[in-house]
Amino acid sequence: MGKLTENFRNVFKIQELRQRILFTAGLLIVVRIGAHVTLPGVDASILAEAMRNQAANTLFGLYDLFVGGAFHNAAVFALGIMPYISASIIIQLLGAVVPYFQKLTKEGEEGRKKITQITRYGTVLVSALQAWGVSVRLVSLTAAGVPIVPAEVQGAGFVLSTIIALTAGTMFMMWLGEQITERGIGNGISLIIFIGIIARFPSAVFGEFQLVQSGARSLIVELIIVALMIIIVAAVVMVTQATRRIPVQYAKRVVGRKVYGGVTQYIPMRVNTAGVMPIIFAQSIMFIPSTILTFFPESEFLASVSQHFEYTSFWYSFIYAIMIVFFTYFYTAIAFNPKDVAETMQKQGGFIPGIRPGKNTSDFVDNILTKITLPGSIFLAIIAIMPAFMVRLGITSSFASFFGGTSLLIVVGVGLDTLQQIESHLLMRHYDGFMKSGHMRGRRFY
Repeated sequence: MGKLTENFRNVFKIQELRQRILFTAGLLIVVRIGAHVTLPGVDASILAEAMRNQAANTLFGLYDLFVGGAFHNAAVFALGIMPYISASIIIQLLGAVVPYFQKLTKEGEEGRKKITQITRYGTVLVSALQAWGVSVRLVSLTAAGVPIVPAEVQGAGFVLSTIIALTAGTMFMMWLGEQITERGIGNGISLIIFIGIIARFPSAVFGEFQLVQSGARSLIVELIIVALMIIIVAAVVMVTQATRRIPVQYAKRVVGRKVYGGVTQYIPMRVNTAGVMPIIFAQSIMFIPSTILTFFPESEFLASVSQHFEYTSFWYSFIYAIMIVFFTYFYTAIAFNPKDVAETMQKQGGFIPGIRPGKNTSDFVDNILTKITLPGSIFLAIIAIMPAFMVRLGITSSFASFFGGTSLLIVVGVGLDTLQQIESHLLMRHYDGFMKSGHMRGRRFY
């Protein structure tokens, strides 16, 4: 404990690191303030009453988790950074199938700048469409027959102002994320989502405490639940860190008086190469029915279809799990190309012992990748649908969502990534890090 306290003191001894941490904390405070600024034209008191009657175990409640309650508050940051994530996903998918985007990915820094610019334009478009749906939904919400948007305010003016405010809020949050990445500590976009999830944790814990206090659940059962969740967290950390290493032998080459090669290196292959992206892909598709419903709140047909896609339903969990397994293989194929690995290895004079260079090496690496991806994909699917089963067992949806699905992977991955950056600053200045080995591996969200 004393060693840990000393390490935290060391963090604030380094001026640059201290400034980066304070800068990051300041911008994250701005993000939290924006999550409580209600949109113009919305009656905040009636909104609070209307939201009490909304079901927590819906996809809207799940979406609200990632924006730290801003959606629940109808705040200017209600869309959060999710439109940017959606646009990034679309661009990544286009990069795998469209020649123009494939060319951009190979153009280095210039190509990256163009992709970033296109992603920003895409973010504006996605934000505007989602904001339009939110404005329609807000107009349809009532509390005891009283609309949360007064009749005199409703109309094209309210829709336009809502679209502008929500789109501007998303773009401002995207800018804050870029500032954190450049001048703060950690990945800005990931930290914005991270702080939104963590902000809901105290209220979720309080909800569980009320259940125990009211006698709805015994203390023993609650302790068992907490212990189970800790085991799940530990499993997430272990799986996200697990790797399979493939040995690569480099032959000796003599150039003049110097000898090159003759050493064995390893290709690290993660069990969870795709990270959290398969869940994000699958979840984006599962949000489609509820998103369409926001445009047609009076449609009974769409409402009945949307009920089958509530995240506590069996069919939602089943389809969701299948899609996660599929997207795990899909995204892994994009992120790790065995053919490119084999070609690079051959150009550098490397080979896998017992395997011929070229196509045989590519097939060997692909076979290993396929085998280790299967348990990784199944693991992701189980973690993703875990909250739905916990809710069925009587756990509050807000508390269950912290120990499964995207939220758990984000919290663990972003936390490790941020600590890794802090660790690097400490080690560069000859301070002990948070771990004796000095190696903490994190994972960015996108």
